Amino acid sequence: MTLWFAFALMTAAAIFAVLWPLGRRGAAAGGSDIAVYRDQLDEIARDRASGLIGEAEAEAAKVEVSRRLIAAADAAQAEKSAGERSPLWRRRATALTGLLLLPLGAAAIYIALGSPQMAERPPATQGRTLPQDTSIQNLVSQVEAHLARNPDDARGYEVVAPVYLRLGRFADAVMARRRLLALAGETAERQADLGEALAAAANGVITVEAKAAFDRALALDPAELKSKYYIGVAAEQDGDKAKAAAIWTDMLKAGPPDAPWVPVVREALTRIGATPPVAVLPPIAATPGPNAADIAAAGGMSEKDRGDMIRGMVARLADKLKEDGRDFEGWQRLLRAYVVLGERDKANAAAADARKAMAGEPDKLRQLGDLIKSMGLDG
Repeated sequence: MTLWFAFALMTAAAIFAVLWPLGRRGAAAGGSDIAVYRDQLDEIARDRASGLIGEAEAEAAKVEVSRRLIAAADAAQAEKSAGERSPLWRRRATALTGLLLLPLGAAAIYIALGSPQMAERPPATQGRTLPQDTSIQNLVSQVEAHLARNPDDARGYEVVAPVYLRLGRFADAVMARRRLLALAGETAERQADLGEALAAAANGVITVEAKAAFDRALALDPAELKSKYYIGVAAEQDGDKAKAAAIWTDMLKAGPPDAPWVPVVREALTRIGATPPVAVLPPIAATPGPNAADIAAAGGMSEKDRGDMIRGMVARLADKLKEDGRDFEGWQRLLRAYVVLGERDKANAAAADARKAMAGEPDKLRQLGDLIKSMGLDG
């Protein structure tokens, strides 16, 4: 509150200093300039008399100063005449209008462009630039300048292409991917990246050109996951949901259950009305779970019954961690299990609880943070 009061006083003082002359009657704005030029003429005469400057230099200086003196006198006379023609009430009305509009205008601009709700930056961070304050656009400009000087630098295109994609500069991303292929050669990953950029440039539509890039990537590497996913998207867009479901289901069955792309594929299956397969979870050791007989019986269970059994195991692990949160490996298993099951809300909540439980152990907290980040969680 004290800070805002000080700002208000400073604003009022500044406005008063600027507007006060408008309320005075006979302002002589040019008087000081005239006095300065007269002093300069006297000084030239003294320097000439003492021999510091020659006759020619003295005359040239006197001509220039005299010219400025005459101009200042004319300006002063014009200002005086204008002041006499302008009624006092008009100048005071102008001052009053400025007194009201200046602070109101400043407040309006601040509310529109500023951040009145933003907390003050902590003292520990003042005086240095935070990492998030670094402008990505400036970094991109630096890379672009480098590529303008070195147009055959494949590494530069490799660096800037994904940034273009994230910034929404899809045409530039396509250009960079093409240049990288031309300069560094063809790989399955580079073809898949080109197809992704082409799809983004077409507002998510898998065009003929984009599909050709994905097909080429799979020809080079049949296990290329990005291309598999987008071929499924192409099938969905063509109305062949069965083909899309088959592609995505195979991806889930063949891939690791805790891979970061698993939630995206499971969500895609749900979007087309297909049931994602129940994944095989990482072993949950030292926690209540099925015995050998249960595992043998699971072979004859339906898909729903097996899913219910797995969810029961996860729920028991969650209950155990609520009672004793010191089990670091247990938190890791729980997070992976929730991600595999597609229960991201529970995964985010468990991530937050795990951070609290590991707050006193920096090494484990760091490992936990890396795991949470790799899974794309918010906790």
